[in-house]
Amino acid sequence: MASKEETFERKTAEKGCSCCSSDSEKEDCCTPEEDHADESANDTPANAYTFQVEGMDCPSCASTLQKGVYRLPGVQEAKVQYATGSMQVSTDGTLAPAMIKQTVQRLGYNTELPAADTGEAYNIYGMDCGSCAATVSKHFAQLDGVRDVQVQFATGKMTLDHELSQERVKGEVRRLGFEAAPVTERRSSSSQPETSPLRGMTNTIISGVLLLAGIASSLTPAPAIISIILYLSVIVVGGYKPAKSAYFAIKSRSLDMNVLMMGAAIGAPLIGEYFEGALVVWLFALGNALQQYSVAKTRKSISHLMDLAPAEAWVKAGDTWVRRPVEDVGLGQTMLIKPGEKIPLDGTIREGNSMVDQSPITGESLPIDKASGDKVYAGTLNDFGSLEVEVTARPEDTTLARIIHLVEEAQGQQAPTQSFVDRFAAVYTPIVFAAAIAVIVVPPVIGIGGWADWVYRGLALLVVACPCALVISTPVAIVSAIGNAAKQGVLIKGGAFLEAAGTLNALAFDKTGTLTEGKPVVEKVYAADGDADRLLSIASTLEAYSNHPIARAITAHAGEQNVSSFEGVNFYAEPGKGVSGTIEGKAYAAGKPEWLEEQGVELKHVEEEIQQLQNEGMTVVLIGDGESVLGYVGVADKIRPVSSEAVQSLHKNGIRELTVLTGDNEGTAAKIAGQANIDRYMAGLLPEDKAKAVRTLQQEGRRVGMVGDGINDAPALATADIGIAMGGAGADTSMEAADIVLMADNLEKLPYTIRLSRKALRIIKQNIWFAVLIKVAALALIVPDMLTLWMAVLSDTGAALLVVANSLRLFRLRG
Repeated sequence: MASKEETFERKTAEKGCSCCSSDSEKEDCCTPEEDHADESANDTPANAYTFQVEGMDCPSCASTLQKGVYRLPGVQEAKVQYATGSMQVSTDGTLAPAMIKQTVQRLGYNTELPAADTGEAYNIYGMDCGSCAATVSKHFAQLDGVRDVQVQFATGKMTLDHELSQERVKGEVRRLGFEAAPVTERRSSSSQPETSPLRGMTNTIISGVLLLAGIASSLTPAPAIISIILYLSVIVVGGYKPAKSAYFAIKSRSLDMNVLMMGAAIGAPLIGEYFEGALVVWLFALGNALQQYSVAKTRKSISHLMDLAPAEAWVKAGDTWVRRPVEDVGLGQTMLIKPGEKIPLDGTIREGNSMVDQSPITGESLPIDKASGDKVYAGTLNDFGSLEVEVTARPEDTTLARIIHLVEEAQGQQAPTQSFVDRFAAVYTPIVFAAAIAVIVVPPVIGIGGWADWVYRGLALLVVACPCALVISTPVAIVSAIGNAAKQGVLIKGGAFLEAAGTLNALAFDKTGTLTEGKPVVEKVYAADGDADRLLSIASTLEAYSNHPIARAITAHAGEQNVSSFEGVNFYAEPGKGVSGTIEGKAYAAGKPEWLEEQGVELKHVEEEIQQLQNEGMTVVLIGDGESVLGYVGVADKIRPVSSEAVQSLHKNGIRELTVLTGDNEGTAAKIAGQANIDRYMAGLLPEDKAKAVRTLQQEGRRVGMVGDGINDAPALATADIGIAMGGAGADTSMEAADIVLMADNLEKLPYTIRLSRKALRIIKQNIWFAVLIKVAALALIVPDMLTLWMAVLSDTGAALLVVANSLRLFRLRG
């Protein structure tokens, strides 16, 4: 029968990482992924492709593949991400994707040709209402060569999957009465049209002057024909653009706002109501101009982010520093950041010390101390010291660029409320339009009143049929809230998540790195044989193959004590439990007491001591050799000072149920929960157990948000109603894993996020109810013939302006 030690060794060998089974292989395989992208290739690539690659076992595979593809003629840049199994290749247009695929296969991996990516985004300027967006969408959907089109009124963007030239796209948009400009990779707010209230108001001002002249003429003994000509001039000048848009809307079989308003404006003079027709057109034009200005303010909510990163950088060239456009700066080059300057690109400090204001990225109120080895981000402000920074990201890959991309993407996503409103509007407008036609035709035909009276009422009903205020009630509020959140260092990935966050009544927190600083330190080392250095050496050898904060604390402590590691093989990390490996031919393990007990290690003689350390708030890492405990390392982590303040603020904002979820022991969990003023905790949880704990909270009738680091908590983040990750500025994984990302590495902005979400939800409801009640009141006034045409126009454009103004209140909320 095999001994416990032999069994322990066999288990460890079976679990061993195939790419780390020997020291020589470990040297080549388990090294950090390098970026061999060409630093001198600065031309804009003519073609870019993304391949999914199968068969990469470790980072060195990614490096090999990257080098092999980069050597192909015509390749300008190649990036392989081992973690995601993806490869991005930029070419000069002379290399077919099939050749790239063949090269990948020759190197021993599998991939498929990428689908043709012909998607292109355009900014559309001049859209007044959601119905304008629908007209643009329907028009392009009917064009040959367009496979898919999506138009978002709230963001003013159109995404096309097409085969048309840019000039053709711009021309088609211009025909509809709007302007289009491609969304380029590098933008600034200065490149966008000014959001001045006078922009686009030339015709409105001219028609307003003509209207005043017509009113003045009607009050004098001048012939009536003069005022009639002036009123008709108002309709022509002020109604030219909406009439043009109405024409194309009709061609696209769309009953948009322009069709309804122009129907009323043309119908009024036909029944002798020249002044009413002119007033309708002018009020409509004025309302649209003001609405465009207001909505443009919400659309530019993240434009300040575009201006944060400088367009040029000081780069080392030999022994001198030269100023270059950031697009010409390659990975690995060194930038000089002078005192008081903004940082152009993400990088790692190689020389110098300073303080950096990261508030534009993380929302943190105070500058952060930075020294050699620390990361810095594009768009942040260097304070007093000079820094030499090694570039780690191209302009399009910086944290700032990813934030802008994610926010724009989020602002374009429909929330559940918006989807419902859009479905309602799609039914409401045709029904009311049909009712307007019936009001115009039926009563006179059956002999109830004259034509002029019923045509007037029908025209008023035609104007009331426009659901503009209702349609924009949700998207404008969502764009405002998400834009404000981005300024405060919070990424909300869409309207659905914003609305869901506003309904949360419970939050679950990961402990390590969320409530605590995530920087545990070794408090005690105990060796059964008295040789603490040897025990620490074994522990650091094993923990070097784990990325857990506790593992890093042990290896750091070994370095501080000048204790060197052993050579080892067959390393294996069991998530949430520990790590094992073979050192000098003998199997060892370091981890939780329960895990070592599963491996056959006897714990009875140290159980009391373990319990005492845990009650003191320490995490105990046992080291064993398959038969007995060799010793232990006691590690403690301090609670973040901001955690208890954040918890108190969350209670004030209506989050009643707070729970700590941790893989740590009962004693440590209780101590940290108590320090954070959290009553409930669940200890000893594996990552999958945290997901089960979230489900338990949901089954208790709660809407649960999970707060973690986005890495070890991925299952729980996905299970929760809303997943909230911290530290997004320093971790790509956090940005991808969660629904809401706190860019700072603390909970400071969490209460603000809940507060903003709840206020946004309230404002959306206010907007919808206000828009509906205004329409109901207008419809009610038609029956007793109390609704005039100009009142009908105000009920729509006036309501839309008030809805936008109400939504802009979300910009005033501060963290």
